[in-house]
Amino acid sequence: ETDSVSRGVRYLVGLLNRLKNIVGSFAGKERSINIAQAGKWTLYFVLIGVIAGLGSVVFHYLCRLGVHFFLDLLAGYRPPAPAGEHHLMPPTGTPFNPILLFFLPAFGGLLSGWLVYTYAPEAEGHGTDAAIDAYHRKGGFIRGRVPIIKTIASALTLTTGGSGGREGPIAQIGAGFGSYLATILKLSDRERRIMMAAGVGAGVGSIFRAPLAGALFAAEVLYRDPEFEPEVIIPAGISSVVAYCLFCLVNGWGSLFESPDFIFRNPLELGPYLVLSLVLVGMGFFYVKAFYGVIKVSKAIKIPNHFKPAIGGLCTGLVGFFLPQTLAFGYGFVQQAIHNELTIPFLIFLAVGKVLTTSFSIGSGGSGGVFGPSVVIGGAMGGAVGKIFHQIMPGIVTEPGAFVVVGMAGFFTAVSNTPISTIIFVSEMTNSYHLLLPSLLVCSVSYLAARRWTIYEKQVKSKINSPAHAGDFFVDILQAIRVRDLMHLVKKVDVIPQNMTFGDFREFFPGTKQHYFPVVDQYSRLVGIFSSTDIRAVLFTRGIGNLVVMNDVATFDIILTTPSEDLNAVLQKFTIKNIDSLPVVKDEDHGVLIGMLNRREVISYYNEQIQKMKNRS
Repeated sequence: ETDSVSRGVRYLVGLLNRLKNIVGSFAGKERSINIAQAGKWTLYFVLIGVIAGLGSVVFHYLCRLGVHFFLDLLAGYRPPAPAGEHHLMPPTGTPFNPILLFFLPAFGGLLSGWLVYTYAPEAEGHGTDAAIDAYHRKGGFIRGRVPIIKTIASALTLTTGGSGGREGPIAQIGAGFGSYLATILKLSDRERRIMMAAGVGAGVGSIFRAPLAGALFAAEVLYRDPEFEPEVIIPAGISSVVAYCLFCLVNGWGSLFESPDFIFRNPLELGPYLVLSLVLVGMGFFYVKAFYGVIKVSKAIKIPNHFKPAIGGLCTGLVGFFLPQTLAFGYGFVQQAIHNELTIPFLIFLAVGKVLTTSFSIGSGGSGGVFGPSVVIGGAMGGAVGKIFHQIMPGIVTEPGAFVVVGMAGFFTAVSNTPISTIIFVSEMTNSYHLLLPSLLVCSVSYLAARRWTIYEKQVKSKINSPAHAGDFFVDILQAIRVRDLMHLVKKVDVIPQNMTFGDFREFFPGTKQHYFPVVDQYSRLVGIFSSTDIRAVLFTRGIGNLVVMNDVATFDIILTTPSEDLNAVLQKFTIKNIDSLPVVKDEDHGVLIGMLNRREVISYYNEQIQKMKNRS
């Protein structure tokens, strides 16, 4: 007997070991599959980063060559460069020629307009907005030719004196390749959107040497409300790091701007910073209205689109004739403002003029970004406010240059609704992390005061409003609602005894508007159900009135629901069997009928909840 027990134990142990090995093999396979999947996606994001980084290098060189040839060699205009950038070639000896500078932006607009409207009309304007639109409404799809056209057209616009930023073109280069790669791999719309957004983060993060901010920006800029797209952050982070490293290997490491070691020490300084935030909000309102005002006027002019950027360029040249510092990029003037080298009138004219030249250059259909000009406008206004308060209260505001850094962050927040990524952007661009406290205050106030407008008109308010998430929210909201929440819509109905004759039912039927009839036994417990459709064919047949009882007509395979069931499951039951009404029974006893729930009322209740959520948001 002992041997039998021992054999039984050994057999049981052996069986458990075999089961363990089987489970382990499955777990090992699952781990292998997960590792393979992670490796595959990482490879995709690295590849996007490589292309975005190479695109940044190429576009950066095109811009430097264009500025040297058009502005320096032809017009004799040599704007200063920020500390992190240097001239590609030694400056020429061409004397300054304001007349030629007046016509150069129109020439660039003419070439850019012809190129864009002939080959890729969607490449007009600022590219980040086009990427946002593609994410929400086009399944992340961007035509393959768009990044190429955008690169050349933007280089022509910006290096002939047009005011704009580099982030729009490079965002479309990265986004376009991410979209193209997803398309040739036949990935889903959701996966294409993620890869496209990763390209945006990589492009922006590399060209401004701010990889963390680039990843956060790609996830935050999609919405007006303070929301992030969580599934975008990690992919964009991988791509952004790769693109940043590649760009810096070619162009040198370090931040775009050189900043003194500004340190926030005096809480009383928050008062002037609060004033700065209000000034930035007003300036942001002016920027957005001027920008979209030019777009509206441009669309109203009845001439071919190809020529509209040239008209915008002519207006840009007119402003630049009197204020040449407002042309092209202008980052060098921000660098000078950080070091407190510019006067208050110069800074104010720089900010106001930059609003006008950017609106004319990009709003008329030219190609470029809006983040770069925002950095200049915000920095100039911050410098002006800082210098004014330094003159009024030099013991409190000791470093006007600190207001330049905070002004850059606050202004772009006011026009883009991206407070978190913008704070990180400016910190990385200036290599200054000691101003996070005043930056947080100014960006928070600017964001709250300026939520009604944005420079990115393709932003949606929140995920609820995004067509890309319509299906997700449909399921999520339905799963959050239980049948018990709709008990006021559950209707009491007449029940049919199972032994009622067909003749008695025929007399009962004309007096009711019911379409579904629960059948109960002698204890009033639900045992079956039938619909008016089930009995329509024999309803007026003679001779069966007392031969058939309703228990013979009913189906006993009842599809029902309970108060604890969610509406997603309820709608699936409606759809699978194509029925319009379900019996609602008690959770603890499916024989006790509470009432009937109609499909139309479930859908109506869902629509009401969606509308309430939209109104609250």
